[in-house]
Amino acid sequence: QARVAESGGGSAQAGGSLRLSCRSSIVTYSDYWMAWFRQAPGKEREGVAGITGHDAITYADSVQGRFTISKDYANLTLHLQMNELNPDDTATYFCAARKGGTLARTSNMWNYEFNVWGQGTQVTVSS
Repeated sequence: QARVAESGGGSAQAGGSLRLSCRSSIVTYSDYWMAWFRQAPGKEREGVAGITGHDAITYADSVQGRFTISKDYANLTLHLQMNELNPDDTATYFCAARKGGTLARTSNMWNYEFNVWGQGTQVTVSS
């Protein structure tokens, strides 16, 4: 059973940056889609950034141009670099994974259920 665990959450001022990390037990990255989701109080969970096994990437419109998802193959770690943070980015951020292949459109990954989840890490952005 694959496992993932997030780290790196915390507090930031608006306009600041944070970097989240997700250490996983997944060795065959090419077989998995990896993604970051977030959930703010009173809101539904939403996909923020995802990357396929062959490194195709998709971002939510709200973070496009500000967030960057990347993989560190050597350390089996997924990162989310978050720049130009604003209070709307305040949420619990989750790392997730599922086995998956090639997608006709990378954003289609949000139509699938992810079955490996971390515990989440809190990100709070103050104005």
